Amino acid sequence: MRRFFEEIKIEHTLFALPFAYVGALLAQGGLPPLRTLAWITLAVLGARTAAMAANRVLDARLDAKNPRTQHRALASGRMHPRVLVIAAVLGLLVLTLSAAELNPLCLALVPVGAAALVLYPLVKRFTWGVHFLLGAVDALAPLGAWLGVSGRFQLGAILLFAAVTVWVAGFDILYALEDRDFDLRERLHSIPARFGEPSGRRFLEALHVLLIVALVWLGVEVAARPLYWVGVVAAVALLGYELVIVRRQRDLVLLNAAIFNANMAFSVIFLVTTAASLVL
Repeated sequence: MRRFFEEIKIEHTLFALPFAYVGALLAQGGLPPLRTLAWITLAVLGARTAAMAANRVLDARLDAKNPRTQHRALASGRMHPRVLVIAAVLGLLVLTLSAAELNPLCLALVPVGAAALVLYPLVKRFTWGVHFLLGAVDALAPLGAWLGVSGRFQLGAILLFAAVTVWVAGFDILYALEDRDFDLRERLHSIPARFGEPSGRRFLEALHVLLIVALVWLGVEVAARPLYWVGVVAAVALLGYELVIVRRQRDLVLLNAAIFNANMAFSVIFLVTTAASLVL
């Protein structure tokens, strides 16, 4: 079980789940029913499990050749592919059941979400836009949570979706810096491989600006209360800290570790301030 949870990076759920709760809170304008929150939680867990399991299976050959990933259980032969295939199927079943329990719109959109979850690892074989697809896949969590509460598309849901998309795309570009030489050798596509390492770092700055714009616009759209804006200010501070690290840190392993921690803190802080603005 420990090896399985390491393989699907269960800790990465901390990126998706807080923003899913943000989407539910903003759609409700307060605290949604606990039953709704429970099904949203299960939907996110199911989706994340399916996505990561599919990623490992589809990328097993590449992972085995990449020095950064060849230690993974599937790539190194310490886990049989069927374990992750079963996990992906079960994850999609949990997602489907959760969507059905939320509302008909969520259930109707499951095929679109499932296709994105399972197939996004293949996109890097064709285009450097893979970072934005990964961001959009993660952004399905807050979008789906919003739809699970409201049952309809609203501008606030789209703005939150856009914010999470550019946020995740930004730090995925940094992860791709480590794999630039490997991607070039294997003819895989990424922004660092296409435009070079300096451009990859500059992309992050531009995406951070777009993230703040989306969060401010979202706050205006939902007539956010003061504590929401405290979260936005905290986001600006953390993202500024990230940019300082990106400019100063040359060791990519240490850089990615620091960025991971900063982004995890951002997602949790933003959830806390948003919840407090609505509940208190």
